[in-house]
Amino acid sequence: MSRQLRAYCAVAFILAPSAALSQSNVQLPPINVEGARTPPPATGPASTTAEGGGSLTIPTAEQARREIDNTPGGVEVVPDTAWKDKAATTIKQIVDYVPGVWAQPKWGEDSRLSIRGSGLSRNFHGRSIQLYMNGIPINTADGYFDFQEIDPSAYRFVEIYKGANALQFGANALGGAINFVVPSGYDAARFQTGGDAGSFGLTRLQASSGGVFGAFDYFVTGSAQQQEGFRQHSDGELERAFANVGYRLAPGIETRFYFNGNTIDQRIPGGVTKASALATPRTAAAINVLNDWQRNIRSNRVANKTTFQSGTTTTEVGAFLTDRHLMHPIFQWLDYEYEDYGGFARTVDERMIGGFKNRFVAGVNIHNGTNDVRQFENNANAVKGALLLSALQKSKNLSAYAENWFYFLPNVAVVAGTQFLHATREQINRLNALPGQTEFDIWSPKFGLLWDVDPNAQVFGNISRSAEVPSFGESASGPGIPFIPFTDIKAQTATTYEIGTRGRRPDYTWDIAVYRMEIENELQCLYSAFGNCSVTNADRTVHQGLELGLGLTLLKDMFVTGPNPDRLWLQLAYTYNDFFFDNDPVYGNNQLPGAPPQYLRSELLYKHPSGFFLGPNIEWVPQGYYVDSANTLMTDPYTIWGLRGGIDTDRYSFYVEGRNLSNTSYIASASIINVANPALPLFEPGSGRGVFVGGKFKW
Repeated sequence: MSRQLRAYCAVAFILAPSAALSQSNVQLPPINVEGARTPPPATGPASTTAEGGGSLTIPTAEQARREIDNTPGGVEVVPDTAWKDKAATTIKQIVDYVPGVWAQPKWGEDSRLSIRGSGLSRNFHGRSIQLYMNGIPINTADGYFDFQEIDPSAYRFVEIYKGANALQFGANALGGAINFVVPSGYDAARFQTGGDAGSFGLTRLQASSGGVFGAFDYFVTGSAQQQEGFRQHSDGELERAFANVGYRLAPGIETRFYFNGNTIDQRIPGGVTKASALATPRTAAAINVLNDWQRNIRSNRVANKTTFQSGTTTTEVGAFLTDRHLMHPIFQWLDYEYEDYGGFARTVDERMIGGFKNRFVAGVNIHNGTNDVRQFENNANAVKGALLLSALQKSKNLSAYAENWFYFLPNVAVVAGTQFLHATREQINRLNALPGQTEFDIWSPKFGLLWDVDPNAQVFGNISRSAEVPSFGESASGPGIPFIPFTDIKAQTATTYEIGTRGRRPDYTWDIAVYRMEIENELQCLYSAFGNCSVTNADRTVHQGLELGLGLTLLKDMFVTGPNPDRLWLQLAYTYNDFFFDNDPVYGNNQLPGAPPQYLRSELLYKHPSGFFLGPNIEWVPQGYYVDSANTLMTDPYTIWGLRGGIDTDRYSFYVEGRNLSNTSYIASASIINVANPALPLFEPGSGRGVFVGGKFKW
């Protein structure tokens, strides 16, 4: 079957249920369920109005869901109930059931994260997704991020914006944006404490407190974690703390300060050959042990956001400052100090215009930063040697955007918007570094339709542009390969076509989308030196796929009847990926390496109204994927399964979780390269059988 035919079949798969949905709901009365969408009001932006005297600056999960559902594209709000009854130590546990998002562990908290095929060519740190915490950037100003600063125990919910749907966050990323939201004092327990323990030496303790005192509210949380790790040389220690303090200046004005600090020490086991990953998955790379490879971080953030509400308009303004120190002995001893700063302003206006509902959003974001780069020899046992390279890297990003929703029918809106991005990258040489400066000016328009079939169901579509400016890590140079300095790397741009539908009913939910991204100058691995990938621009590539998320009550009223019965709940997230070069002069129409063509996560859970739950889950990759652009070496397919159970009430929760109970050896993630061979250390084995327990208590 051709790629075009597969895409057309996927489109038909979307349109058929969408049309049936619109017909079947004509005779149904409105149904109010948790997470239901309320159409925009005639006046007053409900998405930012404090409900029940809540915070103006931090929305609840329900407010966030109503706000994000204004997007005519693939978006998701994941509440903390999705991961709190698990040993959630990495981003994988948060996004496991979000179709189109692929997260696989590497070591410690580090993971390979991709949305719609983004960032697959980046073999270290992360790129192509903008990460935020309560709207404060976690990425450095040039675009890279680490996962060690992500603490799942701290968040109330997580917002996911796929691809160009992240316009309000600057959309300077192919994959979109993820915003991790810590609660305010208005929706936090006065005191909460919890802990987790289990296989591979994992122990974690967490405590938090929140409350409201007159015009003030506060929330503070902290966690400490240790683990030996599944693999040799993968032990780590983490201490992370978050706090925010809000003050209601007037009935429609609130200001809030945010604080975040992290201390992270993590050893790196490294990639190994495919044979080693499958036969001896606990083994670390020899060089990593000899020179004690590590990734250690000390970081602090402070920010402020102030919200003003007046009539039909809500305005937010804020600023942030981040200090991060990366101490990273690997092939060299990397000593990087980052200073990032910036600000933002956003206004939302919802009103009637000529008898029609209208919603207008506009904003501006500034994210600038400086990286003091020093690289030394890394001697045995991570002893810092002679200085080899010294540079000062400066990044500046200014984005402005505007978007308008015009409801030409009471429940159908045409959505149009655009964004302008101005970005610069400058490197100043102090020792053995390549000096230079680049500048980018990019427009990204957007057009879409949003149909509120009823208060709990939507159909959407959009055509959108997005852009991603390269970080300082993108370049290709080395003995025997073309020399391409970072100043010659172009920004990658994408045009995305997308249609889909989402909705909720008392006994089922759905989230379905089909998309096609046509990309120019995608940042890809086209050259290599010493077995390492170097990234430059491909000519044209295509990412297209199907995202299917479903939740379904298979049985209910089995042992408990009435308005709150017991039920057997099936949840699944299926992703079909088709990523390929588009008539490349070297690689033709080869598959892009780094992600499986199909990926499925599913769980069948018995839920009792008392809070008791029990059930199995499965992760299935039915086909391996290529790890090189030449399409010569693949991973293997795999199936792993687990089981979890416990009880979750308003006051306390407890769980027991088993993962990979069949103790299957499999490859969780792989670095990519242009041309692979079996002797290259590209593979990160997945963890073997593990059992974890944990609980929380609040009062």
